[in-house]
Amino acid sequence: MSAEPAVEPDRRARRRQESIDEILTTAVEVMAEVGAGGLNLGEVARRVGVRPPSLYQYFPSKSAIYDEVFARGWRELEEHIRAFDRAAGPVHSAGGARDRLRAGSAAFVRWAIEHPVQAQLMFWRPVPGFEPSPEAFAPALALMELTRSTLAGFVAAGWLRPEAAEDDAVRAQTTAMSGVISQQLSNEPAAGFDDGLYTRLIPLLIDMFFDHYSTRKDRP
Repeated sequence: MSAEPAVEPDRRARRRQESIDEILTTAVEVMAEVGAGGLNLGEVARRVGVRPPSLYQYFPSKSAIYDEVFARGWRELEEHIRAFDRAAGPVHSAGGARDRLRAGSAAFVRWAIEHPVQAQLMFWRPVPGFEPSPEAFAPALALMELTRSTLAGFVAAGWLRPEAAEDDAVRAQTTAMSGVISQQLSNEPAAGFDDGLYTRLIPLLIDMFFDHYSTRKDRP
């Protein structure tokens, strides 16, 4: 008898989370049709099967929905890249470092191309007035630090110059990949990662980055 009261709160919490997930999934579906800036809470409520005021039991504002979509996108991307990193294993040569940077960058861009709604919020600013909360932005900063750590490892191994792990280099690498995402989604939204005119430039861009910071004067 004593354990019974704890069951109902757990059930309520689970149902609440299911409702939150359904609202967010539906919001992404709507944004996929009309663009991130065109999200309409009335349409979300209609598809979920509730009255619009009921949404405010779960999110205090439309901005809060944007914030959670943004946060979940970066969390998922961070987990995706960390899983890639673990599976890739150690690097033993400059050539291997170059290949790792190419592959890791491709994994980053592929995820964004396959999640275009989240990418709009994560890499553009399509919603006037929306600014992600510090909590939502934290995974993006964590990914930048992961990039910095990876580059610092290549520097420590003697394959790249020390500047490769400094702020400007990290920004250059992330700017290049964000640019690929933006160009691909803007100019070829119907193309997949493997067919894109811009995604295929990733090896070239990484080679340019690697060659710029390489400790060698000759190119492989």
